[in-house]
Amino acid sequence: RLMPELPKFDDEDLKSYGDEEEELALSPPAALMSILATQELLLENILECIPVGEFAVIQPLSDEFCLVLGYLLTWKLTLAFFKAASSQLRVLYSQYLRRTKSLNKLLYHLFRLMPENPVFSGQASEVPNKDTKTFFTEELHLDVK
Repeated sequence: RLMPELPKFDDEDLKSYGDEEEELALSPPAALMSILATQELLLENILECIPVGEFAVIQPLSDEFCLVLGYLLTWKLTLAFFKAASSQLRVLYSQYLRRTKSLNKLLYHLFRLMPENPVFSGQASEVPNKDTKTFFTEELHLDVK
């Protein structure tokens, strides 16, 4: 709930960013970016031996699973922050992500984590056909009990 409120503080300082000639960049919240940088290093160590195009099998509730989940949830917070920002701020934030190569790292990690065939569990043994339900065709309900 807090992430959509944070860009308002940068909006007030936006006027002071227009004077320089160099390409400008503005960091999303420093605490969030610090955590993201740490998680990027940890995830790179986990996935370093897996080339892009192949996928890693992460066992549920393992240490690796918790690290990957934390990384993806941090990106979810970052994207919520971006969504709430004005278009001018988004440009500055995206320049920062471009400089730090965080978005490139996210894509590399996603392409190594995404399963080759994302079918719902219980359907993997069936022969794939046009009626096969995948994580991309069905709505996922995440109810906490």
